[in-house]
Amino acid sequence: MSKIRNPGLAEQGLVQIEWAEQHMPVVAKFIRERFEKEKPLNGVIVGAVLHVTKETAALVRTLVAGGARVFLAASNPLSTQDDVAAALASQEGIEVCAWRGMNEKEYFDCIRWVASQKPNIVIDDGGDLHATLHKEFPDVAGQVWGGTEETTTGVIRLRAMEKQGVLKYPAIAVNNARTKMMFDNRYGTGQSTIDGILRATNILFAGKKVVVAGYGWVGRGIAMRARGMGARVIVTEVDPIRALEALMDGFDVMPMIEAAKIGDIFITATGNKKVIRREHFEVMKDGAILANAGHFNVEIWIPDLEEMAVSKRTIRKYVTEYKLKDGRKLYLLAEGRLVNLVAAEGHPSEVMDMSFANQALSAEYLVKNRGKLEPRVYLVPDEIDQEVARLKLKAMGVEIDELIPEQVEYLQSWQLE
Repeated sequence: MSKIRNPGLAEQGLVQIEWAEQHMPVVAKFIRERFEKEKPLNGVIVGAVLHVTKETAALVRTLVAGGARVFLAASNPLSTQDDVAAALASQEGIEVCAWRGMNEKEYFDCIRWVASQKPNIVIDDGGDLHATLHKEFPDVAGQVWGGTEETTTGVIRLRAMEKQGVLKYPAIAVNNARTKMMFDNRYGTGQSTIDGILRATNILFAGKKVVVAGYGWVGRGIAMRARGMGARVIVTEVDPIRALEALMDGFDVMPMIEAAKIGDIFITATGNKKVIRREHFEVMKDGAILANAGHFNVEIWIPDLEEMAVSKRTIRKYVTEYKLKDGRKLYLLAEGRLVNLVAAEGHPSEVMDMSFANQALSAEYLVKNRGKLEPRVYLVPDEIDQEVARLKLKAMGVEIDELIPEQVEYLQSWQLE
């Protein structure tokens, strides 16, 4: 039985889902129409821990169209859109345990509820469902046919499990699909992170020094969008290749301890903990703004901020002011959680169309290959990645060339002509 905030919001939520699906033709039209005919997930129990947004709803409804029964919980305590949760809970084949503003116990209780449903396929965003299954429900984990993972953070956790030899089922790193990472991570997070900061603060980016921690696909997208708004962007990195790339992309590169002295806005996007910590807070200028675009609220180390502050207050809906002993004030956005999902609506539907198309097709792949895959982390099969791109181009009315037979032969030959 679903556990949501307000069932009365269902009609409002359905309108929001309709809006998203109009901009998600790959997952909500092309794949759904095929799933309705073929029922590739018939009788499959899907356990999903995802951000409960209108875009996620498009994926869930497509899985149900394919014959699945879906149990859904939130992958962040503050990202659930309550009207969407109500709308999904009102539909046959879907049960939801999610509401905006969950505490930590409620958050993990809902994840445990999903795990207790004995899912055949698990779809996760961040790795909390994968970890919970392995730690608290090992017998259930041992019966899972396969799983997928939406985020960089979650893939890191899955690879650690594989390396330690504890992973109990095959897992597909949907995050690493080219049609996910290069678009969702870069263009989706790049735009939605700036959107979240603007909604929370209404500040001007032009002329500000924006420090982006991490230059993976997410960091690239944020840096690119911040520069496009007139900001002077500084990148911090621990990977020399990515640092070199950032430098040659035209950004300043320096250690965080140096960037901390001059930055106006700090945005973390690393997937690691303690990226910004006490030593950095100590040298920041008065009025510095702190935002996180990584999955967990550990990149900006809040315990240090709490210890250093002499007072703390909420001055806007998603802005917490920390006043330090010397009178400086630092401003933390969205409690250090994903600023794009807490203070805004997450990624635009258009890019989630590709991400969730990969999820739907990967779930189908895992069902078709039940019992054939070893318990390790796999990349999305290239044929799925290519199909998602092909369908997206089709939806956008774009045609491309095809190789002629002579070109195919030439590319497959090693002999000189």
